[in-house]
Amino acid sequence: MYNNLQDFISDLKRANELIRIKKFVDPVLEITEITDRFSKEKNGGKAILFENTGTKFPLLINSMGSYKRISMAMGVENLDEIAEEIENLFKNLSSPKKNFFEKLKMLPEILKISNYFPKIINKKGQCQEVINKNPDLSELPILKCWPRDGGRFITLPMVNTKDPITKIRNLGMYRMQVFSKNLTGMHWHKHKVGARHYNEYKKLNKKMPVVVTLGGDPIYTYTATAPLPDNMDEYMFAGFLRKKAVKLVKCITQDLEAPEDVDFVIEGYIDTNEELIFEGPFGDHTGFYSLADWYPKFHITCITHKKNAIYPATIVGIPNMEDTYIAKATERIFIAPIKMTILPELIDMNIPAEGTAHNLTIVKIEKSFEGHSQKVMNAMWGAGQMMFNKILIVTDKNTNIHNYEELAKIVTQNIDVETDITFIKGVLDVLDHASSKFAFGKKMCIDATEKFQNELRSENINTKTLKNIEINEKKIFLDFTEIKKINYSLLKKEISIVFIAVEKKENFNFKKIAQKLFNLKCFEDVKILFFLDDNVEINDISICVWIITNNLEPVRDTFILNAKSENEISHIAFDGTRKNLKIDNFKRDWPNIVISDNKTINKIDEIWKNLNIGKFIQSPSLKFKNYVKNESARILL
Repeated sequence: MYNNLQDFISDLKRANELIRIKKFVDPVLEITEITDRFSKEKNGGKAILFENTGTKFPLLINSMGSYKRISMAMGVENLDEIAEEIENLFKNLSSPKKNFFEKLKMLPEILKISNYFPKIINKKGQCQEVINKNPDLSELPILKCWPRDGGRFITLPMVNTKDPITKIRNLGMYRMQVFSKNLTGMHWHKHKVGARHYNEYKKLNKKMPVVVTLGGDPIYTYTATAPLPDNMDEYMFAGFLRKKAVKLVKCITQDLEAPEDVDFVIEGYIDTNEELIFEGPFGDHTGFYSLADWYPKFHITCITHKKNAIYPATIVGIPNMEDTYIAKATERIFIAPIKMTILPELIDMNIPAEGTAHNLTIVKIEKSFEGHSQKVMNAMWGAGQMMFNKILIVTDKNTNIHNYEELAKIVTQNIDVETDITFIKGVLDVLDHASSKFAFGKKMCIDATEKFQNELRSENINTKTLKNIEINEKKIFLDFTEIKKINYSLLKKEISIVFIAVEKKENFNFKKIAQKLFNLKCFEDVKILFFLDDNVEINDISICVWIITNNLEPVRDTFILNAKSENEISHIAFDGTRKNLKIDNFKRDWPNIVISDNKTINKIDEIWKNLNIGKFIQSPSLKFKNYVKNESARILL
């Protein structure tokens, strides 16, 4: 594995996966705009090393922003190799042993695992070659990513904390907004381990030591994002992934440790008795801004770094971006632990980029009995960070869940809307802007498996037939003045889904419109309608899925029309439009979509040729210009 970030960069260069930009590019907005253009290219473009940032430190970005590069970071050709290794390890350690000699054979495996545990060394590390006890964050090339961001943000921080009672350490990744040369916010959501540690220190009336590391072996960065159990040491997991222990050194001003080979160590504390600071907005991984809110202040006491330190960063926004591939690593790696501990029937899992991690998950199972999908649903929503999942689709073992056209066909053919969709109330991600209540609302499970006899609403129902595939557009537009665009192209592929773009006016009621449409002869075989705003490009289904899964709260934004008889199909409509107070009685702020501004786009267009970075790539933000409603991070209700 890699000894440091510089080794990884050298490997990226050898693999022709790195672009070096020697001319100055401003960390305020301009680096983001260039990176966004590359990250949305096929297969994630290239990693980029900005060598002139206006500071003495180069900046590396998009380093894990492709399947190839995230695999390189993990030291494998294919991410599934890691899951296979975990599964084999589970089986070897837990399988029954017939005698003493079989048990003895396990000793090398156990000793190998023990070598993965982190080790504290009694000397200064590479990360402490330069020590600055008068820390100044302005010396680092910290990004302002998007025009409506509240300021500059450290975007790849590995935040080290310890439980004050158990002393178990945690490594998490929480963005950090810069407020002064030695003060940032600490944006840990209330469900995260860092927030729990903070609350424990608050109960004890103590200041909380915190150490933020940047760079080093890229596995450290991945591990900070991994959904590990609360009591599992992330550095032990990092040791397992890199096949050698993480060496830790004591920090200079705080009673915590840091990997000795990272590029930067930012030491400090949080005063748990201090007032919180208003942090944000921030263009987030959902593709929407996360709006400003109150978070703890992080006071910096010391910054140490390597002499040849490189500042690592990332940007997030409308998918696909680097976080898409980091999430893909989690999807592939954690299939094995889920299968070995709670769901032996699990065959495969897919977290599509359009679902931005928490909105949509698809699983494939070996179905054995009636209600099996509901059993899987309950287990998944109770498994760690899967509690944030909003929409779960369960399929049979013969479905290719990575082929979305095949998946959509299977879903629409196998579901009976009345019986195969389950709604429950539960935890939602803090970034879910569509829920009526903050971080709490409805979830939906779609059972797209083949049904056993006892699961059917009627013995004679035919859920697969799609007879009428012609829609009379002129009549639709004439009879429904709210409807501005319609996409029924999927019907010709035997996928019973229609997308409808509507103009929302004062008396808009999507349920009434849906009911009238379903009662039309040409919609009698259409199972699913998706409503979107009229500024959405409804012929781009990937964009539609991204918008819908972000904007939907199940139940509130769902209309089910039951079948007229036991042998006819039922129908469902989903309202994927943005919500507001006047029409929808939605009382929370609604965020804007994340894009670059015209000034930045034009500046990068002008300097592109001089950067020597290859063929011109148009700004991805241009196609989303009409999605943005005003100059704020939030849409005024």
